[in-house]
Amino acid sequence: MRLLYFTEADSPHDQRFLRALAGTNHQVYALRQKASQPKAPQGIIELSWPDGQPDWRCWDGWKNGREQLRVICQNLRLDLIHAGPIQGPALLTALSGCQPLVTMSWGSDILVRAKRSPWMDFATKYVLEYTKVFLADCQTVADEAKTYGFPEEAIVQFPWGVDLDRFSPDNGRSPGCDLRTSLGWGDNFVLLCNRSWRPIYGVDVLAKAFVINLSKNDRLRLLLVGNGPLSDQIHNILEPAAEKVHYMGKVQPERLPGVYCAADLFISPSHSDGSSISLLEAMACGRPVLVSDIPSNQEWVESGETGDLFTDGNSQSLAEKILALASDPNLEDYGRRARALAEKRANWNENFQKLL
Repeated sequence: MRLLYFTEADSPHDQRFLRALAGTNHQVYALRQKASQPKAPQGIIELSWPDGQPDWRCWDGWKNGREQLRVICQNLRLDLIHAGPIQGPALLTALSGCQPLVTMSWGSDILVRAKRSPWMDFATKYVLEYTKVFLADCQTVADEAKTYGFPEEAIVQFPWGVDLDRFSPDNGRSPGCDLRTSLGWGDNFVLLCNRSWRPIYGVDVLAKAFVINLSKNDRLRLLLVGNGPLSDQIHNILEPAAEKVHYMGKVQPERLPGVYCAADLFISPSHSDGSSISLLEAMACGRPVLVSDIPSNQEWVESGETGDLFTDGNSQSLAEKILALASDPNLEDYGRRARALAEKRANWNENFQKLL
């Protein structure tokens, strides 16, 4: 089969899908909507826009991209287009008339972006009406697609999952596993968050909760991975706790297992998510987890089993749950059960077969 993997840019998640597709007997092409420095895995044919990068800021640019995509599909005689997010590559595919379209939701496209304006709502409906098969990474996303009238029988649901060999409690030799020692945090209780510093991911909520707990538990330390547009705000909030916070910035993917193993508790304060890859990676590494009580997180985390949930957007609730878990004698049991759940439901190698 000749298929096109059409995505927005070149994220680590895109790379993972492409590496897996490269191992099949299909002829796979990759196209990015936005300018990037693509690094397609061996076995994937990287495409560029025949007449140059369209200007996506205006409707003329979208019309130009639509015509270029038609040319690509006709020249390659594609059997299938796998595209997402909804209001980006999937929308352009629907506008181009290229068929058949398998739309892959990235979670926030249908849960958040679709509700930002009447235009986004219309675009989402338009794409779903044109879509043959819809890929959802959690029940929350699948349910949202059904509210648009998309037929349940055409929805394929599977969490993207993680590499369980790479993200493992036994991966103690990974770069970064000496992080606690290098920071002098060996005897402390280390919190980890690696969500992007954007409003939707709620890292500011965690920052406020950490400051609330400053005088309540002197052992607490905070490890923050990433950056984003809320950088100034988050640094300002955490100024009173500066000596107890370590900012790692962007971390290379190969270092991530070691970063997870440096923490006692993984925290995701996101206000919206599909099946969060960060959450699944932390669980696969045997980390207890504390997450916002949004529907998609509730599909993975049950209080007292793998960790706990806190009231979304409520720093006081998060602060109280952090203190409770820091003194919970069952913390190691939560980590073991988190790993077991990841093995059962978040095995990338098994879940990828559902895509095929």
